[in-house]
Amino acid sequence: MNAPSSGSSSSRPPKRRFRKKFAGKRPHQSGHGALADQPAAEQQAPVPSGPPKLAEGFAHLGLAECLLRSLGDEGYDTPTPIQSKAIPHVVQGRDLFGCAQTGTGKTAAFALPLIHRMLENRPEIKPRRCRTLVLAPTRELAAQIHESFRSYGRHARLRTAVIYGGVGQHKQARDMMKGVDVLVATPGRLLDLIGQRLVDIRGVEFFVLDEADRMLDMGFIHDIRKVVGMLPAERQTLFFSATLPAEIRSFAESMLRDPLEVKTTPQATPAETVAQSVIFVPKAEKKTTLIDLLRNEANGRVIVFSRTKHGADKLQRDLTKAGLVAAAIHGDKSQAQRERALAAFKSTRPPVLVATDIAARGIDVDDVAYVINYDLPIEPETYVHRIGRSGRAGQSGTAISLCDTEELSKLIAIERLLKRELTSRNQRPAAASPPARGPGRRGPPGQANGKRRGPPPRAFSRSKKPRTADAAPNPHRWSKPRNSTSN
Repeated sequence: MNAPSSGSSSSRPPKRRFRKKFAGKRPHQSGHGALADQPAAEQQAPVPSGPPKLAEGFAHLGLAECLLRSLGDEGYDTPTPIQSKAIPHVVQGRDLFGCAQTGTGKTAAFALPLIHRMLENRPEIKPRRCRTLVLAPTRELAAQIHESFRSYGRHARLRTAVIYGGVGQHKQARDMMKGVDVLVATPGRLLDLIGQRLVDIRGVEFFVLDEADRMLDMGFIHDIRKVVGMLPAERQTLFFSATLPAEIRSFAESMLRDPLEVKTTPQATPAETVAQSVIFVPKAEKKTTLIDLLRNEANGRVIVFSRTKHGADKLQRDLTKAGLVAAAIHGDKSQAQRERALAAFKSTRPPVLVATDIAARGIDVDDVAYVINYDLPIEPETYVHRIGRSGRAGQSGTAISLCDTEELSKLIAIERLLKRELTSRNQRPAAASPPARGPGRRGPPGQANGKRRGPPPRAFSRSKKPRTADAAPNPHRWSKPRNSTSN
């Protein structure tokens, strides 16, 4: 049987193929490789129409006009203290230690001056290379920093990319094929792509280690040393973190050249706008106490911190059974699950976000009203970073900690770091009072400090002279009969 000819009237007309056209950023694209399949000219955030608005408050810092326009588009006009102190020195090419509270604009403090420096000289970028390399401890923080570079550099026509684990590497490798101005990465995936020769960091001019103390706490010290060993010796290096503990200074000194230390607040100081309190509760009653808080007091955006991933999942299920809308985020969640949880948390009807400490640093979510520590952290510095999710940018917030008897030592360590006691919402156990420094120990409220130092007084006095064999035994001291045998 012969096939019908193409001109036959009985044959169906060919179907038309349609291709969707997107204006600007595709709705599903965010995070890594969001603009990998678009030309460099389109890798910019949407530019508002109308006359350009300049952020005049940043003009004295010596930034390029295109950066002032971007800041004006974002509605920024006044730099934060860390930005005012750090930006002029970074523009001059100095290596820097930067220390400030979370939520005070550390990302802009290094992103703005580095974009300015890259605009001063625009060499041709070789394939798979980058001019600026930023290392971050978590995927969420890396994605946030990448978005900040895109936002601040919208008028600078920069090529940017972000790479991290937990997702496929194809788009990330494709982003790097033609080279980029800014690469934001987590250490593990960066070393993986370098090992496959998909990324080359030998041409890096500017190196940033963000949340440096957290990177070392998470065990990235060896990965960071490998990355630093591949970087050129002639570069500008910046350390930015919420704290600068002594244990990382020796490591930083080997990387920095004549660094300038910029600190805007005392080390490990929580935001003054966060009201902190503690509830002493048995471990078995923690869940009931948390549900009562969420139903009767904690409104708006609430983050509940759990110490373990399993605990976060279990707590999320318990809150759901109690009729509360909750979502969990931790390291065992896939990237898609973490992005969905954060997107829901940023919505107008946010769920209760149950998180491990992976979300305690660098997650920029506006208007977090309450932070609840269901489990107290092992490291007291982590407490500062947890409650730093609330009270950002001068807004008020509330931090409540649930403390059982097994966590009293952790509470004492936190209060020693803060140099003050947290406000108790119920009766504080006597064991929860940290010892006072100096002579004596802290007594109960209403009583003066200053108990006698040294060992407790003896019930009877003893001679200071050495006892000889002929000396009579002390009649007040019990001893075994000489003829008795031990069991």
